[in-house]
Amino acid sequence: MATINGCWFDVNLTRYGGRVTLPGYDPADFPPFAVTVDLVVLTLRGGELHVLLVERGAEPWRGHWALPGGFVRPDEGLDAAAERELAEETGVHDVPGHLEQLASYGDPGRDPRMRVVSVAYLALAPDLPEPRAGTDAAQAAWVPVVRAQREALAFDHARILADGLERARAKLEYSSLATAFCGPEFTIGDLRRVYEAVWGATLDPRNFHRKLTGVPGLLVDTGRTRTEGRGRPATVYRRGDVTTLHPPLTRD
Repeated sequence: MATINGCWFDVNLTRYGGRVTLPGYDPADFPPFAVTVDLVVLTLRGGELHVLLVERGAEPWRGHWALPGGFVRPDEGLDAAAERELAEETGVHDVPGHLEQLASYGDPGRDPRMRVVSVAYLALAPDLPEPRAGTDAAQAAWVPVVRAQREALAFDHARILADGLERARAKLEYSSLATAFCGPEFTIGDLRRVYEAVWGATLDPRNFHRKLTGVPGLLVDTGRTRTEGRGRPATVYRRGDVTTLHPPLTRD
């Protein structure tokens, strides 16, 4: 008797490629495919939303811009692969903001090399450094999102980028995700500029201030202020424990 994934089997186990398999099961009977990770990394630079792109230095899609990413190694998990690829291709280590799985993409023919399934990640962070190209990337750069959307991105990365943008825009409506674009301390003006950059809309400062400060536990007053242009100094906040906006903000 033996267990596989918590279930008991009355079988004699064999070894195949270092993995335990059942008798009569041969992985070679199934078509091969690979798993990759791709990352939609967003940040604000000069008040404008930017995405991290790399120029591919090898085929396929050589010379085209693409999202950073690559193949998952046999001995690593998805999260570890995403962090490794980001560091190898761009020099960005330990994204200090928000990182989450976005979606999976596995349409046949999305990669001309073989059948490839990609698990995409969405990363949001403030003050990210200038990237540096590595491995098979010719260059890496922060590209304004409005420009990136006009580029002929490699593979199906235009779709992945669009999905990442919509996820970020939607989550700003009902969550505290905007604080992931800010440092540990920020003002309501900082948050409003995040919303305006991500949504591509101009918001009324007074209504925005009233709505954000009206959510109990969302923001914590540090007791300090900061001068922001004309008018009285702005209150400096840090993130609270509440992560859900109720009622939500709406883009319209």
